[in-house]
Amino acid sequence: MNKSDIIIVGGGVMGSSTAYSLRKLGFNGSITVFEKDPTYEYSSTARSAGGFRQLYSTAVNITLSRYSLGIYKTFAEDMALDGEKAEIDFKQPGYLFLATERMMPAYEKQLALQQSLGVPSELLSQSELKGLIPELETGDLAGGLFCKEDGYLDPYSVMQGYRRQAQRLGVVYETAEVVQLLSESGRMTGVQLADGSVHAAPVVVNCAGAWGAALSEQLGVPLPVVPLKRQMYVFDTAKKLEKMLPLTIDPTGVYFRHEMEKVVAGFSDDVKPGIDFSWKRSAFEDLWPTLAHRVPNFEQLKLETGWAGLYDHNTADQNAIIGEHPLRGGYYVAIGFSGHGMQQAPGVGLGLAELIYKGKYETLDLSPLRVSRFADNDLVLEDAIV
Repeated sequence: MNKSDIIIVGGGVMGSSTAYSLRKLGFNGSITVFEKDPTYEYSSTARSAGGFRQLYSTAVNITLSRYSLGIYKTFAEDMALDGEKAEIDFKQPGYLFLATERMMPAYEKQLALQQSLGVPSELLSQSELKGLIPELETGDLAGGLFCKEDGYLDPYSVMQGYRRQAQRLGVVYETAEVVQLLSESGRMTGVQLADGSVHAAPVVVNCAGAWGAALSEQLGVPLPVVPLKRQMYVFDTAKKLEKMLPLTIDPTGVYFRHEMEKVVAGFSDDVKPGIDFSWKRSAFEDLWPTLAHRVPNFEQLKLETGWAGLYDHNTADQNAIIGEHPLRGGYYVAIGFSGHGMQQAPGVGLGLAELIYKGKYETLDLSPLRVSRFADNDLVLEDAIV
């Protein structure tokens, strides 16, 4: 029987960040990461929109993103391998939540919390919005919440940076699908693979994203997480915008940003949970009117391509579930990110590694995101959900 000290299920950005952080903290035991798709074609990491923000309404999310910002700003140099930088194309044109008059009091409250935690966010007036996006239709807006430090990056490159460094430090990556998590007498014993073989370990970390909840339910400890499809669209405009767009969230939930000379847009449409990667051009018609209203340049455009990816959507409070499960010793999870996992991966990977290796959080207190919060009725209610 194959054995490891720690098994990580899922080699995306969360699993790879955790594996890397364990090694950097000094854990010298054997670590095996099981990733079923070596191309990462359908992984949530590779299909992420890549947005990065600190504009949240809860302290734990703000501090997680603020820590991760520091990592991403120097990621290329810090994660260089054999003299080659780990470029992640991190751009910081800002992140902007547009607001109606009704939304402004909530944004004022969020602003106070963000600034108290060191985030240089600011509330913009109508005229200041026009200074940021000259073409913006502001007649139905009262202002917006903006952070100049935020923006977007290349998720696949971040994941590869963590994976390559983890492998350099002796972490083993196996191309295999985990079909069952194994436990005995309330403690983890390992995993079973699709070929029927068993790989033993006293610690199993579930970083399987949209697929992770099914594994946990099979283990007998269900989590409130479902896979939820999200679609993205790439288009070009006949008339170019004057300035590069920040990642902009309309009050309707439609969001858009630049990608080179093109524009990427999306919307958290109402779909049934399930594993579905189909992409429909016709669905773009539902958000086109909103785009054209908000930026008249978007009235004439050419829809070029798009894609669909999966959220590991937390149905209880739309926030990450991190830590050891109270009903299974040695069973750790980091799933349920509901679309903001890439933004928090550096902090989550470090925090989970500290919890596993040292038995406690040292750098960041992630205990509000603990598994037991659902039983405790102590949910993390985040207002800034995209």
